Amino acid sequence: MRVGVPQDFDAVLDLLQSAFHNDGDPDYREFERDVFEPERSLVVDDGDQIVAHAGGYTRDLTVPGNRLPAAHVTLVAVAQTHRRRGLLTRMMRRQLRDIRDHGREPIAVLWASEPRIYPRFGYGLAAARLDLDIGVREVRLPRAASPGRLSSHEPATAQADMAALYERVSATRTGWSSRDDRWWRALLADTPARRSGQTPLRVVLHTGPDGVDGYAVWRSASDWDVRGPRARVNIQEVVTSDPTAYTALWHFLTSIDLSRSASFRHASVDEPLLHLVDDPRQLGATLVDGLWVRLVDVGTALAARRYAVAVDLVIDVTDALLPENAGRWHVTGDRERSRCVRTTAPADLACDVRDLGAVYLGGSTMTGLATAGRVRQLRHGALAEATGAFGWDLAPVGIEVF
Repeated sequence: MRVGVPQDFDAVLDLLQSAFHNDGDPDYREFERDVFEPERSLVVDDGDQIVAHAGGYTRDLTVPGNRLPAAHVTLVAVAQTHRRRGLLTRMMRRQLRDIRDHGREPIAVLWASEPRIYPRFGYGLAAARLDLDIGVREVRLPRAASPGRLSSHEPATAQADMAALYERVSATRTGWSSRDDRWWRALLADTPARRSGQTPLRVVLHTGPDGVDGYAVWRSASDWDVRGPRARVNIQEVVTSDPTAYTALWHFLTSIDLSRSASFRHASVDEPLLHLVDDPRQLGATLVDGLWVRLVDVGTALAARRYAVAVDLVIDVTDALLPENAGRWHVTGDRERSRCVRTTAPADLACDVRDLGAVYLGGSTMTGLATAGRVRQLRHGALAEATGAFGWDLAPVGIEVF
């Protein structure tokens, strides 16, 4: 095992394409190269062949009441010929140790190709999501009370307005990652392979009294049968700072001419659309896992987020991979400030670091984990206090797969 170098990029992408059973996209490869961070790569060689890889991106993540550096774990794969040799375990253990020793990122976050893999490395399911398959002819939305102006744009011409709005909104949307120009270029890259026979990527901006306050990114696929048109709208992203913009954009997306269905893979579990449509069953919502979080530095991570209500708890934590995290931690704080220090005081709760990852963004509850037998209450009333404190105003959601 070794740290990567820039020259590894093509071989790493070839490994990922083989592991994930796809041909790749040669036109998109340069965008991927632009965000690749070789110094964060762990590479396993067998002779002159790369047979395993785990990487990371340097980005910030919005957490309850704050935004902090988070290791965005990605590009994890082992060659089919080298499975069941412990290579994944070696990489994940080494990666966690490197993140911890580097000292900048108190948490790690990832999307799981197979959710059963990552809990054994201390990752907890921190943000579920709804996958929507909308029958657009079967739902009705109210029109915005004071609609602004909708305008259609090419992604490149709208990027500046989108980036400015995203920066404002993401500061308070738990689970959203920071984006620099490289990431905007990668997210909006519209190569023929990414279209897969669909239309080019389209952007709709909503402009209200104070400027651009919403955007939607979408494309569509034509389809017809003996009964007529059956086009499908595939929605990539909807970002708004105002309820009027939200309603107007969703009204547009569900009423596009010749369409009969729409899909959206990154809805939050408390998505406002559930309360806007006249028949929420027609949204075809399926609950699936989204972001997985691992606390790499428990003390720093618990002090970095804020708490919905005042908290004063001692939590006894176990961590089989990073022993520095194990022991009792005294957490105090509220919506404005927080603190977490080691203590010898009696514990109120006991849990594994995986469970702290699950509740860290406010997407899971201590009470729910206790009901599943994962958290133990050692002082009467501590569970209720922790459940209230670790919650947050809006459910967390990841709106892009990295």
